[in-house]
Formats: sequence, structure tokens, C-alpha cells
Amino acid sequence: MQPLAYRMRPTNLDEVVGQRHLIGTGKIIRRMVEARLLSSMILYGPPGIGKTSIASAIAGTTRYAFRQLNAATDGKKELQQVAEEGKMSGTVILLLDELHRLDKVKQDYLLPLLESGQVILVGATTENPYLSVTPAIRSRCQIFELKQPTAADAKRAIQRALTDKVNGLGQDHVELTDAALQMLIEKGNGDLRTMLNGLELAVRSTKQELAASHQTAATLKITASDMADSLQMRAQTFDRHGDSHYDVISAFQKSIRGSDTDAALHYLAALIAGGDLSSICRRLTVIAYEDIGMANPAAAQHAFSAIQAAQNIGLPEARIPLANAVIELALSPKSNSAMMAIDQALSDIEHTHTHIPANLKDAHYAGAKKLGHGIGYLYAHQYPNDWVAQQYLPDALLGSQYFTPKGNSKFELAFKRQYERLHELQAERLKH
Repeated sequence: MQPLAYRMRPTNLDEVVGQRHLIGTGKIIRRMVEARLLSSMILYGPPGIGKTSIASAIAGTTRYAFRQLNAATDGKKELQQVAEEGKMSGTVILLLDELHRLDKVKQDYLLPLLESGQVILVGATTENPYLSVTPAIRSRCQIFELKQPTAADAKRAIQRALTDKVNGLGQDHVELTDAALQMLIEKGNGDLRTMLNGLELAVRSTKQELAASHQTAATLKITASDMADSLQMRAQTFDRHGDSHYDVISAFQKSIRGSDTDAALHYLAALIAGGDLSSICRRLTVIAYEDIGMANPAAAQHAFSAIQAAQNIGLPEARIPLANAVIELALSPKSNSAMMAIDQALSDIEHTHTHIPANLKDAHYAGAKKLGHGIGYLYAHQYPNDWVAQQYLPDALLGSQYFTPKGNSKFELAFKRQYERLHELQAERLKH
């Protein structure tokens, strides 16, 4: 009962479709495998383009044990089982899907295993790892971006599935018309998983129809009409706990980020049809602060109000406040400056050893007489405009600037001017 896409996973790098910039002759992943000098890596790109296939092929080529987990649904117990296997076999390759959803508990358990080489991590994610994966994991992995397969790549994968008599459809003697093949490639839109599973559905349903009408044929011919029916059936399936759920969530956020209101509403409708109110509310909150942020602070407040209303009234009426929020977020100016600022600050916390300036320390324990301030602290409220120049950052980070406002709206432009003015005043004071 395993799907065709699962059965056709490659067992070596030569069977991988596409991604020649990574696995072609002389390219980085192939060189790593041939030299048997594997290191942990993060593979990112759209769904169904070969992240799992590359991990499977690496394991098959190197003969290492291969295990697959999901960062969102599998817990520490499953990681412990992989670790024990790594101790017994020496090395185990762990494909960890949805890497960007790895929580701190699982991350803390995984890090020492990566350091020792006991586990070679192949993290797979549809999100940009430079934004969505924690610095601690990123610093221990090489990051590779996968590219969408071409039409020629897709055709090669389909033909291989049609002729493979062990794991594919070779025993069924399938013949695709040119129109059916073209439709499968176009509707698949670069997602090989969609294409292969859609192909199998077309074959199985056509065979069932022939059997029901007591017809036999030496060759099973699949027409464009057969393919259209099968692809439509698959498109209408929404599994809130499967891969398609995360695909829709990803497309939902990216459509709002890209200011495509109609696409955003389309994916909102898909999530509503699946009854997944909690994921919608969580993702909208993330979008409001991550993608709109300082460009329109009021949008976050409006989204939060809409989310509260949606949770109070429930579906189907919840669709109305949610649609209001989605339209406002999609049409708002965009800025991720706040997220970028805190991520850079977190990176410095991890990689730079710092000491808090003496004037900022809590001096209660030292017997300070006033408000527990450190020696030399200047109380801002005692100065004009409640501001005074003094050192706040540790010496090792003096002069660092994390906030890079974009000025995409009147709100952020005002923050930008104030930030730059205060930074200039502070820098001038520190010169002296």
C-alpha cells in the first residue's frame, strides 16, 4: 500500500532526478559521498523536489543505516532510538523532515550527537533555513538549496516509474498519451511526488474501470481525460496531518508575504475546508509580526483581534474575520526588519563572549544607595527628552547595529529616522 513516489525513492545518487548542481559529477554532495566524508546538511526547497530522495540515495550509496523522523510529530524518544542505533552501527543517517519545527528540547538532545558524528543529520525544510532554523543547528550543517526539476527531469522520473517492474508500474504495461504526459507534468508543477502519485492513481482507477466492465487489454492506455480526473481527485484531498497540510500552510504565508491577496484567500479557503482553525490562527499571528512587522504595526493588532473573534465564534463563521485579516495583511507594506534584528542579536549571543557594562549592572547587592544602579549610570529621566548618551552594549559589541529599518511605510520611516538620529548621537558621545 506504499505510494508510488515512496517505492521509487532512489537507492543511489545516479537514480536521483535533477539537482545536478549538487549530485552531478564533481559536485559537492557527490564528492562528499565518494570520499566518505559526510557531514550534516540542510536541504531546502519546495515540496516534492527531491530532499528525501537525496537523503535516501546518500544512505544507499554509503551503506549507512538510514532513519527518517519528523521534527513536528516525533519526540525525544524517537531521537534516542536513532542515537542508540548510531552507537551500535557507528553512524546513522537521520533524515529530519520539517526541520524548522524542531523545538529546543529535541535540539538540545540532537546537538551533541551531531558534534560526535554519531548521527549525520540531513534536515529537510520548505522554509528558508537562514530565517527559520536556529543558529545552533545551522552552524553544524552545510546548507544546500534544491532547484525545481525541469520538464525533462520530470519526464525521466515518470518513464522510470512506468518501466520499473519491481517498485514501479512496469508490470501494468502502461502507455501514456502525449497529452496525458504533458498534463501530468504541467499539473505537477515541479513536484515529483505529486506527479508519481497522480500517475499511480490514474493507472489504478483505470484498471478498476476496465475490470468492472470485464474488459482486458495488453496495454493500459491512459488518456488526458483519465489523467485529469485523477489529478482532480488528488487535488481535492486535504490531509490536515500529512505533507499537504504543511504545503498549504507554506503557500499561505508566502502568498501574503508576496502581497497576492487572491492566492492568500485561496489557501485560506483550503485550510478552512480542512477545518484547521488552530493552524490558521497561529500562522496569521506569525505572519503579522514576521512579514508585516514594523511596516504596519496596527496590522498585527487587527490580526490578533480577528483571530480572537474567529476562535470565539468558530467555523464556519470564523471565515469572515479571518478573511478580513488576510486581506489587510496581504495589502499591507512589508518588513521583516524586527525578525532580522533579533536573529542577528541571537547570533551574537551565541558566538560572542560579552560582559555587561558596569554602569548597567544591578548594584543592590553592592550596597548602592539609589535605585540599585551601577556605578556611573546616568538616569535617563533626569535629562531633557528623557534621553542621555551612555554605553549600553558590551565592549565586544560596541557600535553594533541590529535593526535595519526598511522605511517601507510612514510608520517604519518614522522609526528609521529616530533610530538613526539616536544612533548618531550615541556614536558621537562615545567618540569622546
